[in-house]
Amino acid sequence: MSRIRVLIADDHAVLRAGLKLLIGAEPDMEVVGEAADGPEVIRRAQTTTPDVVLLDLSMPGGRGTHTIGEVVQLTPRPRVLVLTMHDDTASMQAALLAGASGYIVKKAADVELLTAIRAVHGGRTFVDLTRPGEDVGRHEGRPASRHSPPDVQAKPLSPRESEVLLLLAQGHTHRAAADQLGVSVKTIETHRKRLSDKLGLKTRAQLFRFAVDIGLLEGDS
Repeated sequence: MSRIRVLIADDHAVLRAGLKLLIGAEPDMEVVGEAADGPEVIRRAQTTTPDVVLLDLSMPGGRGTHTIGEVVQLTPRPRVLVLTMHDDTASMQAALLAGASGYIVKKAADVELLTAIRAVHGGRTFVDLTRPGEDVGRHEGRPASRHSPPDVQAKPLSPRESEVLLLLAQGHTHRAAADQLGVSVKTIETHRKRLSDKLGLKTRAQLFRFAVDIGLLEGDS
């Protein structure tokens, strides 16, 4: 049986060493490389062809969401599992929208991290948000969210869906969005339905609020 190939991307050498020991001890996993900043993640992902990139959002060399977007465009496409100190829904939503397949906080138990690696490698979505005084939000296939509505689904958006989200959140009509993207109104309506299915965003107000929360729009909180 082939092992899950994991690339560890974090700027803290001590943490990388600990993760390497933890993951390397699993019979179905192997660490194929390490990276300490955004550009190095891309280089190492290209040379080691990992199945899963375990990625910190706050490394030097660029925004974490930008790095996620670059990683998921590689061929063969690795799955990105974010391992971060950022224990908030907005960061989780931004990571998933950028293309991450999982999101787990660094204070999660070792067994949860290993479970998350196996889950995203298997094509599922894994999200673990833990907040003081709240129940643990740990789900495969769907993220935990403290905001309702919208009920955000853990499915990354395609580049075109992101474009449609931005235009509609800016107030464009379906016709105006179609003209800007050079597609039919029917195509925009199809993408709008997919946004609703994936993110649970039913109204323009929810579209705008979500776009602001994930940094897609400049706006007031």
